[in-house]
Amino acid sequence: MAKTGKIQNNKKRQKLVAQHAEKRAALREAARDQSKPPEERFAATLKLAEMPRNSAAVRVRNRCDITGRPRGYYRKLRMCRNMLRELASQGRIPGVVKSSW
Repeated sequence: MAKTGKIQNNKKRQKLVAQHAEKRAALREAARDQSKPPEERFAATLKLAEMPRNSAAVRVRNRCDITGRPRGYYRKLRMCRNMLRELASQGRIPGVVKSSW
């Protein structure tokens, strides 16, 4: 089980990303637009740099929904490999069968 503080910080980041997504996308687009004068593009870059760092989607860490484990994460299932194996062995994930040969 991951430390609860790490899990909470990650949830805060997810909230900030959702809250600032539109503004961040608009500023990024303005900074990349080659048709605009360099002064406007530079101003957009500065505004982007002033935004909270945790509002960037890159800073969100994929974590297991059950344990909060950051490694061995399956995006499709939103859980780590350990929980996948445990729940599959218990038969609690439909369509998954433990292989034997």
